[in-house]
Amino acid sequence: MKKYLIFLTGLLLILSLAGCGKKVKPMSIEDNPAHHYLMGMELIDQGMPDKAFVRFERAVALDDEYAPAIAGKALVYAMRAEAESDAEYSAVDAERAIDQFDKAVREARRDRSQKFSVYVTGIRVYSHIATRGWLQRAEDLYADAKLMLKYVVEEDLPYYRHTEAAHYFMGEAYFKGGEFRKAEDVLGVVLSASPGKWHDKANLLYNRAQKILRAMSNYTLTDVAKQIAVKEEVDRADVAALLVDELHLDRLFAGRIPVPGDDKKAEFTPADVVGHMFEPEIMTVLKWHVRGLEPTYDEQTRAYLFHPKKPMTRKELAFVLEDVLIKLTGDDSMSTQHMGQKNSLYPDVEATDAWYNAIVTVVNRNLMETDLSGAFRPDANMDGADLILSLMRLRNIMNIY
Repeated sequence: MKKYLIFLTGLLLILSLAGCGKKVKPMSIEDNPAHHYLMGMELIDQGMPDKAFVRFERAVALDDEYAPAIAGKALVYAMRAEAESDAEYSAVDAERAIDQFDKAVREARRDRSQKFSVYVTGIRVYSHIATRGWLQRAEDLYADAKLMLKYVVEEDLPYYRHTEAAHYFMGEAYFKGGEFRKAEDVLGVVLSASPGKWHDKANLLYNRAQKILRAMSNYTLTDVAKQIAVKEEVDRADVAALLVDELHLDRLFAGRIPVPGDDKKAEFTPADVVGHMFEPEIMTVLKWHVRGLEPTYDEQTRAYLFHPKKPMTRKELAFVLEDVLIKLTGDDSMSTQHMGQKNSLYPDVEATDAWYNAIVTVVNRNLMETDLSGAFRPDANMDGADLILSLMRLRNIMNIY
């Protein structure tokens, strides 16, 4: 009996010490779980998930039951899984994300406001993991979050602040999942509420969804096109892929433009194109010498490269669209008809800029748009929604010819 009591006492001591190890003593007033959680979520917004993870770890060290911070850790793991190119490492991070999220759900069972925050973060977690069935899981969490709406105290949401966050992030999930009509519907809920933290972001995403829906009104997009359409920043390879797969560039130009050589192939294959998933499409674009998508000389490698991952700017796309129009119509004068103007039509483009003529050409034909101020934003990167809309409008012009 004495040995048993000694054993029991020792066991209780070990458990007590283990329990003490889960929490640390705050070093200042701001050294508290809610503050570190808020800072962590804001670091994620700034594109620094690794630094955010440190904040979440500190929050959990101060309170190992603080569910929002545990969900924050899950979000970081999910973002790592999405960014990881190695499938095995990605799967490990995805598993960690799900484990941490499930733990957050368990710890939040007593606090409805925390539950709401965890459910909304969960929608984001599954959106980043994007494994089979992820969208259905996000919808389930959205339904759970909506059940909490009447119980949530918005003052207890240090990061999300407003319950419209649930609708916004479900809109993001639908958008990423290619469910553009559903994205439009739930984002509309945010826009119909009083302007809050998520209003501006919802408005931007709502407009992008509408552009894609307008592009889809006459044409059914391929799966590849949908994947490119949701990208915030498209690259040169994306543009080449859509020109060939959606506009059928090869068939469009065949017979209209003489191609040197009997084999009708590009003059050479750039080294950075070999093995690329869109290599055939890129080579087709190079065969037809599409302006704005030419290889350029690289000083470091001393070779002409295509730079498939380089973001496509708006002025570069203007060159591409203008060149397709010229090749389609056979009207070479189109490339110079707006040159020599004294005054520019756009506040951020000079009439003497090399890309001015192309910009006027594509804007006049409604292939690209200015913003409300009339600015063209020539150096801004193209996003997928604008690219899809431009190409579908070009496709309508092609049908005339």
